[in-house]
Amino acid sequence: MPEPRATPAMLWAPAAWLPGGWQQQVLLRIGSDGCWAEVSAGVRQPPEGAQKLSGPLLPGLVNAHSHAFQRAFAGLTEQRDTESDDFWSWRARMYAVALRITPSQLRAIAAQLYLELLRGGYTQVCEFHYLQHDIDGSAYADPLAMGWALADAAQDLGLGLTMMPVLYQRAGFGQPGLRKDQRRFAMGAQDVWAAADRIAASARPLLNAGLAIHSLRAATPQAIHALRRLAHNFDGPIHLHVAEQSAEVDDCVAATGVRPIAWLAREQLLDKRWHLVHATHSEPAEIEAVAHSGAGVVICPSTEANLGDGLCDLRGWLGTGSPLSIGSDSHVTRDWREELRWLDYGARLQLRARNVAAAPAQGQPSTAQRLFSRARSCSLAP
Repeated sequence: MPEPRATPAMLWAPAAWLPGGWQQQVLLRIGSDGCWAEVSAGVRQPPEGAQKLSGPLLPGLVNAHSHAFQRAFAGLTEQRDTESDDFWSWRARMYAVALRITPSQLRAIAAQLYLELLRGGYTQVCEFHYLQHDIDGSAYADPLAMGWALADAAQDLGLGLTMMPVLYQRAGFGQPGLRKDQRRFAMGAQDVWAAADRIAASARPLLNAGLAIHSLRAATPQAIHALRRLAHNFDGPIHLHVAEQSAEVDDCVAATGVRPIAWLAREQLLDKRWHLVHATHSEPAEIEAVAHSGAGVVICPSTEANLGDGLCDLRGWLGTGSPLSIGSDSHVTRDWREELRWLDYGARLQLRARNVAAAPAQGQPSTAQRLFSRARSCSLAP
C-alpha cells in the first residue's frame, strides 16, 4: 500500500479571500499545530516546496452547531404516517436512534460526517454533545467515552473540534427529571464542568473545550447559574438552544413570566461567550438585549426548515451587529453555501423582497459577501 502523502508545509494560490477581501498571489504557510502560521499576499512566484493551487481560495467557516449522531438518520424521517408531523414527532424518532448508538458506531458516523463537513467548506465544528451515557443510562467506565469517539473522528480527519458537554436535567419546565427515552443525556452542572476540564486538559491537537446548556426547558435556573459560577474565569464559548419552537416560548412564559431570551437577559447571564442557537422566535427588544450583552446567535437554516421551526428575524440580527454564525445541526445538509442560501431565501419568502441581507447604505450591496463576511468573522474556537 502506498504511503499517504504528507501535508505540504506551504500553499500558493493565485488569489485568496483575506480579511480585507480578495488578494492576489497568496502564500500560506501551515504551522506544526495544523493552523495557518503565516499568510502573505503579493508573492509573485511559489517558493520551492510550496504546492501551487490552480484556483482561488476561500477561508473555511466554523460550523457552530452540530449533533453528529443525527447524521445517522438524516433523510430517513421524510415521510409521515399520521395526520400531522412536526418537531416533536421528529424528536421522538431521533430519541429512538440516540438509544441505539455505541461509541464505535458514533466514531464511524462522525468520521463520515466530518469528512462531508470538510468537503462542504467547514474547518471547525462545535459539537453540542449530549449523548453521554451507555444505552441503559449508566455511566461508561470512562464517562467521556462518547466524547472521545467524536474527538478521535475529528483528529483522524484533521477537522478542528470544539467539544461542548451539555447541561441536561429534566424533560421540560416543571418536570422533576428526564423521561426514560432521555436517559443517556443526564448531566448536572458539576458534571459538565468536569467534562470540559478533562477535554481541555487532554491537550489534543485542534481540540478545544466549550460549555453548553440544552435549553431553558431542560435545565433548572439553579443549575444554569451554578454552571455560570463555575465558568467565571472560563474563556471558551457557551452555547444554548433557545426559542427554537413557539411551544417552547409559550411554556417558558407560563413557567417564568417572560420569553426565553428575555429571561436570559433578565438573569444577567449573557456576555460575549454566549451564543444562542436558533433564536427563531425572537422579538426586537430581545435582539437588542442580546446585542447589548455582546452575545451572538447561531442560525441553522436547513435544519430549521426541515423541522418546520419557522424563520428567524434576519434583518433584525444583521441590523444589530451581533455575532452571527451558522450550523448544520441535524445535518440534512453539510455545506455552508447551502446554509447561507437558505438563510437569505427564507427571508425573501418571508418579506417578499430580494437581497434582504444586502446593505447598500453601509457599502455592502452584495448579499453573498455580507452574509459570508458575517459568518466568517464569528470565531467560536479559542
